[in-house]
Amino acid sequence: MVSFTAREVRDILISMFVIAVIFAFLINGRNINDNFIALIPALLVAVGLGFILHELAHKFVAVRYGFYAEFRMWLEGLIFALITAFLLGFVFIAPGAVYIHGEYISREQNGKISIVGPLVNIVLALFFLSLIPFINPNPTDLWGFIFANIVKFGFIINSILAAFNLIPLGIFDGAKVLKWNPIVWGITFAVAIILAIKAYFGIY
Repeated sequence: MVSFTAREVRDILISMFVIAVIFAFLINGRNINDNFIALIPALLVAVGLGFILHELAHKFVAVRYGFYAEFRMWLEGLIFALITAFLLGFVFIAPGAVYIHGEYISREQNGKISIVGPLVNIVLALFFLSLIPFINPNPTDLWGFIFANIVKFGFIINSILAAFNLIPLGIFDGAKVLKWNPIVWGITFAVAIILAIKAYFGIY
């Protein structure tokens, strides 16, 4: 059974909010105005969920295998992201990670635990992509503005997150998936790259 500690819930909520604020600030041209405020709830859904559900997917599968898993916020990573966003205009976000404890994790278990995070981002990206025909590219009302940004940035950020995390190097999920099953990694990475390319070149 999956359970959450009070600390874990706190860390998740703080991470989601900080991520949304950072992206709202950057997307709004590093300006703090009404659009910045309106972007925060949109990006809580579009971006915050992408980051957090990615991590929680790791947790759910790890717990299913009988391991203890807990999300922990990386305070230094969030502070670094805030500083780079507000002072330099770019961001590298590492809000935290799921820490897994167990006596032995097999290559297959590690691969499956690792792949579910990017898979969540791919599913979210496809879901937001399916909603694109329903948005107004130039909304004039507040709810239309929020919906348009949820859909647009939900697709863009989740596509990029999936591709980025499937890079088969170092501590990235992709390295663990590749060691477990190169075919599964190749197919998943190809889908993520296609989505990321579409996100890069525009959604309309």
